[in-house]
Amino acid sequence: MSFSAPSIGSSGGRSALKAFEFGRTHVVRPKGKHQATVVWLHGLGDNGSSWSQLLETLALPNVKWICPTAPTRPISAFGGFPSTAWFDVEDLSEDAPDDLEGLDASAAHVVNLLSTEPADIKLGVGGFSMGAATALYSATCFTVGKYGNGNPYPANLSAAVGLSGWLPCAKTLSNQLQGVDEATRRAQSFPVLLCHGKGDDVVSFKFGEKSSKCFSSTGFQDVSFKAYNGLGHYTIPEEMDEVCAWLRYKLGLDGTSA
Repeated sequence: MSFSAPSIGSSGGRSALKAFEFGRTHVVRPKGKHQATVVWLHGLGDNGSSWSQLLETLALPNVKWICPTAPTRPISAFGGFPSTAWFDVEDLSEDAPDDLEGLDASAAHVVNLLSTEPADIKLGVGGFSMGAATALYSATCFTVGKYGNGNPYPANLSAAVGLSGWLPCAKTLSNQLQGVDEATRRAQSFPVLLCHGKGDDVVSFKFGEKSSKCFSSTGFQDVSFKAYNGLGHYTIPEEMDEVCAWLRYKLGLDGTSA
């Protein structure tokens, strides 16, 4: 597989089209009646397998989990060293450029994974760290009705969860939602759960906090932000219990076994 060099911060002109192969997808089938399907996206350098093992232990028998693996690509923050990643990152700062091409490709991969789900199944997206960023980006694509490149966004999402992450393209979200009645309506009713540890030394707690405020200030009226004292850049059972309870409520899961 050959990689073309990643273009960083190229605001003018189109970057050379890069085709990255996504890795293996791991599926956790529902133990009870199938009511919802959630695509869950791992963090930088991880894979779908590790999260599928954790999600399988959760008390959500009505949820099918789809855990894909990101492509292996050169990462600018690592000096071009390759790693599994949903998009390229230069550094984790508010002024760092967003890799729109990578974000769109990963958001489209999520849509593709959900495309064969039955019509009566609720669809959600969630993730950890960079996976959370991709999930939250997918949520904004859904509410705006299109990807960053302007192509229509076809999936009908019902919820988004972001753990220890951030919201990409936060500065342009308000402009994207303005003047589009349908987008404003979707934003008002779309549920988002953000969880972040106050001791996070990888993705600063302030990024999670600012992401929550950005959602709220742009018209998202169903945003929950949960802070965890002493929690670093990892998850704990208390946090996953919160995710379970929130998904159960927001997706209307009844907990019955088939």
